[in-house]
Amino acid sequence: MRQAITTKFHSPTNTRGARVTARADAGSVSVPWNHAHGIERNHTAAARALVEKLGWGGEWHGGGLPGAGYVFVCADTASCFTAEG
Repeated sequence: MRQAITTKFHSPTNTRGARVTARADAGSVSVPWNHAHGIERNHTAAARALVEKLGWGGEWHGGGLPGAGYVFVCADTASCFTAEG
């Protein structure tokens, strides 16, 4: 099954710092916001972390969504997902 990855920024709270979550049907991951990087690079880092966590490969491309967040899709589906994904 093909899956897209969506990312979303979360503002800091009293107990957690700023972070970006990356989600797909197969799972999710949250990574801390890196203030040394720009917005796009932070969202890309979260998507890459999810790809690594799920054991996916392939060439991923992303872009901004209207309103907020980003979406990432795999360009070569033959090499993007494991048998479980």
